[in-house]
Amino acid sequence: MLIHPQIDPVVFALGPLKVHWYGLMYFIGFLSFIHLGKKQIATRPWFNLSEKMLDDIFFFGAIGVILGGRLGYVLFYQPLYYFTHMDAIFAFWEGGMSFHGGLIGVLLGVYWATKKHNTSWLYTMDFIAPLVPLGLLFGRIGNFINQELWGRPTELPWGMIFPIIDNIPRHPSQIYEAFFEGLILFIALWVFSSKKRFVGQISALFLILYGFFRFLVEFTREPDNFLGLLFFNLTMGQLLCLPMIATGLYIFFKSKELNNTY
Repeated sequence: MLIHPQIDPVVFALGPLKVHWYGLMYFIGFLSFIHLGKKQIATRPWFNLSEKMLDDIFFFGAIGVILGGRLGYVLFYQPLYYFTHMDAIFAFWEGGMSFHGGLIGVLLGVYWATKKHNTSWLYTMDFIAPLVPLGLLFGRIGNFINQELWGRPTELPWGMIFPIIDNIPRHPSQIYEAFFEGLILFIALWVFSSKKRFVGQISALFLILYGFFRFLVEFTREPDNFLGLLFFNLTMGQLLCLPMIATGLYIFFKSKELNNTY
């Protein structure tokens, strides 16, 4: 049995300014996106993207992930509460972000960037798909430090007690997600994108693998207490992953029919 180390969520404070681990993890994730994007531009010329476009993708994508993540949480998880507490919708400091909402926000942000540069949206999504998982990894580490999104009770030897919740050993589901949705997904996409592929296949593989990993890990993650288990005893996260996987499979096999490579 393990006990959560109870790390202070505040990294350091300078007077009234406090830097939180969760915010720092977002910052590191954004830096990894820029670094890997520049590496792809330098080593994978078939993508044919410039650093100027990478900057625009990052800018519009970052806005998309923040606004989409928040609005997705509002709409997917607690719409009734927020529709009666409209002033709390943009209270980001209170927590509450949705990956699936953030994904929709990124899709829209990148679409705007591609319109500005007059290039293919799906082609550009293929470029950025391998850049995203490390950000997910760091974000889940931030969840672990904050002792949030904890797992269901378990008797497995690596079950962990989260003292701010209770004294019951639980799955460290944040670590599972960091490993599968972050590290493993990154390795799979980085290797797959190291060669020319049919347009859309890299994006499709992201949707398939993320949806699959998230669906499985959700069986170990404690459902939101205000939602519980939904249809067929699945969580909201699992239900949102199903269209991701279906869309990914459709794009992956449809891209072969188009027979269009970079």
